[in-house]
Amino acid sequence: MPRPTKCRRVCGLPDHTAFAPVGREDAPELAMTVDEYEAIRLIDLEGLTQEECAAQMGVARATVAGIWTRARRKTAEALVNGRKLVVTGGNYSLCRRSEPSCCGVHAACRGRIDQMADFLTNQGEKHMKIAATYENGQIFQHFGHTEQFKIYTVENDRITGMQIVDTNGSGHSALADFLKQQGVGILICGGIGGGARAALMDAGIAVFAGARGEADLQVGALLAGMLAPNPDVTCDHHEHHHGEGHSCGSCGGHGSCGGHC
Repeated sequence: MPRPTKCRRVCGLPDHTAFAPVGREDAPELAMTVDEYEAIRLIDLEGLTQEECAAQMGVARATVAGIWTRARRKTAEALVNGRKLVVTGGNYSLCRRSEPSCCGVHAACRGRIDQMADFLTNQGEKHMKIAATYENGQIFQHFGHTEQFKIYTVENDRITGMQIVDTNGSGHSALADFLKQQGVGILICGGIGGGARAALMDAGIAVFAGARGEADLQVGALLAGMLAPNPDVTCDHHEHHHGEGHSCGSCGGHGSCGGHC
């Protein structure tokens, strides 16, 4: 049975949905879907990379590449062959916090979750860094054994840069200090223990735990107001049995973690 197609998140419906050569409003129509329109708008007009566009739309980069390619081909056909381009249909979902004045690029259409402001040191700050535990494109599930983070630079609610960095060690305090030195204000991760949370809180870093799947998509979900902190994801038994210095990343399949360690 084929996998269902995932809806592509768009900021809002286009203001103009039909384009035709002057004097040829009866030209043969060519349909462009709303998600194709969104991809070409974000990449060609707003200057996002395919990776950034994927995070904004909540789909994989390969999916965005296909959507964007089809959109550009349709645009070229309309221009060269004098077709009437009509924007309609498609597999998409409107951002649940969109508003008419949205510029389109701003994550969550200027409607990030209210908690986000509480995580910024300066309430008026428009620049921050988000880190995700990272392994082969996915959210790494064991914070204490994280060997890489993917760090996203966000300016004015838009992802403007990404980099993958290797950690300098393992364990709660070492990783918390490492992220603090990188200027990170928010962490997205899988499982995490109470000791790690405390170390991150001491470093002034907010934690969104329990995330799974592609790191880029999880960051996009956070910025779109679709990812919330989960205070219940813990590995408490490690601190009971192994002490504060034990890394929660080695819990393996312990049932009390619920698979998040």
